[in-house]
Amino acid sequence: MKRLDILVAGVGGQGTILASDILAEVGMLAGYDVKKSDVLGLAVRGGSVLSHVRWGEKVASPVISPGMANFLLGFEPLEALRVIPYLSLESTVLVNTRVVPPVSVSSGNMDYPSLDAIERALRAACRKFFSFDATAVAEKLGTARVANLVMLGAFSTQVEVPFEIWEDVILARVPAKYRDLNLRAFHAGRELLKGGLQ
Repeated sequence: MKRLDILVAGVGGQGTILASDILAEVGMLAGYDVKKSDVLGLAVRGGSVLSHVRWGEKVASPVISPGMANFLLGFEPLEALRVIPYLSLESTVLVNTRVVPPVSVSSGNMDYPSLDAIERALRAACRKFFSFDATAVAEKLGTARVANLVMLGAFSTQVEVPFEIWEDVILARVPAKYRDLNLRAFHAGRELLKGGLQ
């Protein structure tokens, strides 16, 4: 059974914790031992959020070591760049290109790098790189709040887990009145990468 170490990086309010919870449960239902750890910034909304999700035959620690991430789901470009030390030339990176200035930028403590510079740095640090505006896809469905499910849908095309498991977990994790919307967002994300977007 292959080990999969997955990082989810974003800012508070983007649904990163729900996404990492879904990842953990999907891993368990797929037959993996799973460990998960969330690191929240000082401000829950707007602060940095980083989740470590580890799937494997036997996982001892919930924390991924630098250079060992198989996947990075960057819900925000600068937050993806921040965790570049966790990547290797075997990693796969998926990044939502929609900028949500984290507290360090909105408070005036630093400038936001150009998206081109962020993309160049990330591309150089991994094997496969995908970038797309998951937030725009979610907005077309009615709300930016389901961009996290768009990201999960895209990620699901990169691992060998039946999509029925993903659907079952999503249905169990979201309130009944939002289930259809979240499933549509998930499938919209799958369609992004099925077409070979890179």
